[in-house]
Amino acid sequence: MSTAGTGSTIELSWGLRRPERQLLLLILLAIALGFLMMLGSGRAAGRALSGADLLPFLTYGASLLLLHGLWVLARFRGDQVLPALVALLAGLGLLAQYRMGLLTGAEASHAARLALPAGVLLMGAIAVVGAEGRYGRLVAGRYAIWGWAGLSVLLLAVLLLTGHRFRGGVYAAGFVTPSELLKVTMVLFVAGFIDQQVKALKDLGTGLPIPPWRALLPLAGLWAALTVLLLIQRDLGMLIILSTALIAMLALGTGRLAYLIYGATAAAALGYLLLRLFAHGQGRLRAWQAPFEDPTGGSWQILQGLSGMFAGGLWGEGFGRGNPEYTPIAQSDFIYAVLGEELGFAGCVLVVALFLVLILRGLEIAYRTRSSFGSLLAAGLTTVIAVQTFLNIGGVTKSIPLTGVTLPFVSHGGSSLLTAFASVGLLLAISAGEPAKGRSRTHAPAKTAPSGRPRRGAPQPPPQRR
Repeated sequence: MSTAGTGSTIELSWGLRRPERQLLLLILLAIALGFLMMLGSGRAAGRALSGADLLPFLTYGASLLLLHGLWVLARFRGDQVLPALVALLAGLGLLAQYRMGLLTGAEASHAARLALPAGVLLMGAIAVVGAEGRYGRLVAGRYAIWGWAGLSVLLLAVLLLTGHRFRGGVYAAGFVTPSELLKVTMVLFVAGFIDQQVKALKDLGTGLPIPPWRALLPLAGLWAALTVLLLIQRDLGMLIILSTALIAMLALGTGRLAYLIYGATAAAALGYLLLRLFAHGQGRLRAWQAPFEDPTGGSWQILQGLSGMFAGGLWGEGFGRGNPEYTPIAQSDFIYAVLGEELGFAGCVLVVALFLVLILRGLEIAYRTRSSFGSLLAAGLTTVIAVQTFLNIGGVTKSIPLTGVTLPFVSHGGSSLLTAFASVGLLLAISAGEPAKGRSRTHAPAKTAPSGRPRRGAPQPPPQRR
């Protein structure tokens, strides 16, 4: 391609991504105002300010600008609203983490400072690499999907053998949670498995719909092993997220509602057994049902979070004016309580609305893509984000028992944050699943005369879909 042609193509890409650019600039302005509010509150409280206080915002802004520039140069044609939603949620999380002193000072680690910009750039790179249908290569080959299954089991097994237990969970060195990757690897496996076995999975027989156990046996065996490993780790939240995604993908992929009924029945039975056999689950349930029976023990976190949100009222205390440090692990599990205290009920409604739009956008991508694997993958990734959001917000507001999962894009935590960005990167790649304009698929050439020119009257190749 000539230099002039390349320049005109990039210029066209710059114009096409104008809505995304405008949204990102508005988001940067909003987050900048939030930082100014917090810096002003800190100055009024007598805290000395330095240039390092601006680094979190500067790295966040630079990562968004680099992301947009990458997509313009790569002529990426994916969804333009989804990145803006993620950027705003991540920006709100950045403000909350900065407010709690996690990004500045001697206690701030390089991993904490770089997790967000690294996640943004990871999302951009995955979107570009997987665009135009290339994400399908992730399950190319007959046995490729079992590679994702094996990787998932291996991650959990290695974590159990080499990790250390803290606050009921199992972590790798540096409190890294590699099990977060299961939110991508297992969804890839399930989407590929259903896509390959969809004909057999649809056959529920006549009369009473009975699942095709022979086709489901490999999936059931893997899921049993995964369940055992997750229960040993006491990672109930991950088990709920993955199981819900599995049921949803089976129902959507086959069009059989019977999978929802059987899945809900199995989930209810498993939940009953967990509550009966595991003291960990019983403790979570008691803390949810009667938090004032143990207000300084197992219910302390719930009560402190509710107290903070109550203090926030309708409009909140304002950034930098609340006391989120009184809530245990507020930067991770209870980041929603921090937003509720400092942004109030209005801020909480905004966060929930952003997640709802993000989820609807993901489902729209799943509905519109032509690839059956891409549709299943998009639906599964969106379900994971939706269930994780529900579990976190529901637990913080005491609507459901606590599960210990983070709030996507908002909570502090490198593994969870990077996995969430990787998931959206795949969603964006699926949204750009068709070949770009001017890059038609290969087709058989027309019959030619000896001179090399098409013979008069020879059949011409059909016009290619753009």
